[in-house]
Amino acid sequence: ATRNFVMEGGAMVLADGGVVCIDEFDKMREDDRVAIHEAMEQQTISIAKAGITTTLNSRCSVLAAANSVFGRWDDTKGEENIDFMPTILSRFDMIFIVKDEHDEKRDVTLAKHIMNVHLTAGQTSEAADTGELSLNLIKKYINYCRRRCGPRMSEAAGEKLKNRYVLMRGGTHAHEIESEKRLSIPITVRQLEAVIRIAESLAKMQLQAFATETHVDEALRLFQVSTLDAAMSGSLAGAEGFTTEEDQEALTRIEKQLKRRFAIGSQVSEHNIVQDFLKQKYPERAIYKVIHTMIRRGELQHRMQRKMLYRLQ
Repeated sequence: ATRNFVMEGGAMVLADGGVVCIDEFDKMREDDRVAIHEAMEQQTISIAKAGITTTLNSRCSVLAAANSVFGRWDDTKGEENIDFMPTILSRFDMIFIVKDEHDEKRDVTLAKHIMNVHLTAGQTSEAADTGELSLNLIKKYINYCRRRCGPRMSEAAGEKLKNRYVLMRGGTHAHEIESEKRLSIPITVRQLEAVIRIAESLAKMQLQAFATETHVDEALRLFQVSTLDAAMSGSLAGAEGFTTEEDQEALTRIEKQLKRRFAIGSQVSEHNIVQDFLKQKYPERAIYKVIHTMIRRGELQHRMQRKMLYRLQ
């Protein structure tokens, strides 16, 4: 043994040029939460340990799944359902809230699938070849698309997306009429880039050199039914670009009053605090959001089985 340090790439480095699938995304260690920012934004991972200084490529797509803090998604709570930083949340192109809702037909279908998985464990499955396309053909098709096709936005598609972005960001009356839905939550440049990537991906699937207006329409629809719908329902209230000015003012007022209520080193009942703010007509979701944010910043701490709030700073 030479006793020298050896550098080995992790999951995102090994997935360079492909897709990394991350389960239990909300259970990441704190140092991994910091490292994944660079990996998702710059598509590189910087290392400076044991005399080794280098930068590794992590040019991969991220498909992640996270669990709710409470075991089940609670519609009365917003950001508190998710236990990771809003800056990470805003780096995903599409975010789907998957709820475990009771539906007899769906439950029967799911139960049958799980039973079939266990009953046919270890056996060669013919399901992959019973569809319109075989699994091997789909794999070859995806590889061919990735190697041979690199579409870009056409001028017409770019102009349409630019106009829709301005309308969506401003929440103008014209867009409300067009979409038949009030969009009071603006999107940021980061989400605009996400829609561009989705449109170009759709064009790549069709082996087209340019993303057309049709691709832009479908990309906007996908963004609408995923990230934007979640944001409108308040599920992503903590993510960058998903908080209205009116909501932000209410959050600021709640935080100022909360800090005046009890001094550093003292503790109060969380239930009593929430009830006091509810009497002042503040939304329950906003109250819990402020408490959750202050806990993340290390200003508050739960004690006595989460019944009491202790102020640290």
